[in-house]
Amino acid sequence: MRLTRRRGPADSGPVSRVLEPGELPSVGVITMARDEGPMLRHWVEHYADQVGAEHVLVIDDNSSDGSTDDLGCPVIRIPQLRKRGFEPSRMGLLAGISAGLLEAYDAMLFTDADEFVVADPARHESLRHFAAARAGREAVGVMGLNLIHDTSREPALDFDRPLLQQRTLAKFMPLMCKPALKWVPAAWAHASHGILCPFEVDPELFMFHFKFADRGRLEEIAGLRHHVNTTDNRAAGTSWARPADEMVALLDEVAAAIKPGRVEEFDPAKVDLAGIVKKQGPMWRATGKGQVPGMRSRPVVSIPARFRGVL
Repeated sequence: MRLTRRRGPADSGPVSRVLEPGELPSVGVITMARDEGPMLRHWVEHYADQVGAEHVLVIDDNSSDGSTDDLGCPVIRIPQLRKRGFEPSRMGLLAGISAGLLEAYDAMLFTDADEFVVADPARHESLRHFAAARAGREAVGVMGLNLIHDTSREPALDFDRPLLQQRTLAKFMPLMCKPALKWVPAAWAHASHGILCPFEVDPELFMFHFKFADRGRLEEIAGLRHHVNTTDNRAAGTSWARPADEMVALLDEVAAAIKPGRVEEFDPAKVDLAGIVKKQGPMWRATGKGQVPGMRSRPVVSIPARFRGVL
C-alpha cells in the first residue's frame, strides 16, 4: 500500500511511503491539557491501547494538580502562552508540532483531554486500521457525541472502571465533528473545529466528549475554565465564559428532560453529514449550534451497544 500526503505551498512536493504487506500506518496522538485530573489518565490509556504509549504526546499547559505526572507517555511542559493570546498561540503550537511529527508519522490525531476518538468496532480493529482504510485522505472529521450524565439514574463516574460502561446517553453535536485526524501538515484552526484543508465527516469515526458526562466533574472543570477565561481571556466567546453553576444547571435541565422509553439508538446513517462542513475563507470547519443551544435542542440518543467496552 502506498500512502501519499500533499504538503503545503512552502514544501517541495508530496511525501510517499510504501507499507510492507500487513503493515499498518503509524499514527501519532497529541493533546494539550491543564489540570484535567483523572480524565487525562484515561485519555492516555485509551490512545496508548490504539497506537502505543510511546506515540501519545501530552503538552502540559502549567498543570498544578499532578495529572501530568507519571502518565507513561511523553510529556512536554511549556511556559504560559502570552505572545499572541492563548488560542492563537495554542493553535500555532499544535500546528507546528503536528507538522513536524508528520515527518515521522503517517497521520496525526489531535483531541482535547476529554475527547475520545474510536473507530467503529464493527468495521475497524483500531485507529491505525481506520487510518489504513482511509489512505489518500487529507483529513477526516469525527461523529461528535456529547455524553450525558443521566443524574437521576446514573451515579458519578468511577474512574477506576471503563467509562463507556457507565454512560448510555448522548447528544450528536455537528459542531463537535472536528477534523481530528489528518495526513497532511495543514494547520488546525478555530479551536480545532476547523482545518486549512478539505475534510468530510466520516460515519465510521466516533468521538465521545465527556464534558457533560459527570455532574461533579463538570462543576469542577467548568469552574477552572471560567477562571482562566476571566483572568487570561482564554476561549473567549465560548462556553468557558459561563460560570460553573450555569453549566451545571444546563446539564440538570437536559437530564430532567430525558424520557428513557423514547430514546433511539444513534445511527450515523440518519445524519445529514454533507451539510456539516463549510468552507470559510482558507478554512474548512464543522458548523452547528454552540454547546449550550445545541445541548438544549439536539435529541437525546443512546450509544450503540458495540461501543460499551471500547474505553
